Amino acid sequence: MEQQQGDYIVIKAKDQGVQVIGLTRGTDTRFHHTEKLDKGEVLIVQFTDHTSAMKIRGRATIISRYGTIEAGD
Repeated sequence: MEQQQGDYIVIKAKDQGVQVIGLTRGTDTRFHHTEKLDKGEVLIVQFTDHTSAMKIRGRATIISRYGTIEAGD
């Protein structure tokens, strides 16, 4: 069976300690992965068969094919 891959998003931390939390798919939504970014760090992430949502805590710029969002301002 071929896996269906989702969109990529780019997250750039504007402050120390920005948290990126991946949430699972399925009947129960749960945290499954956490990353902490330092100021200026960039993380490129992808929605997958296991990841249906991402929660971002802190000041960050989020870039996707839908546009750019400033979080935490």
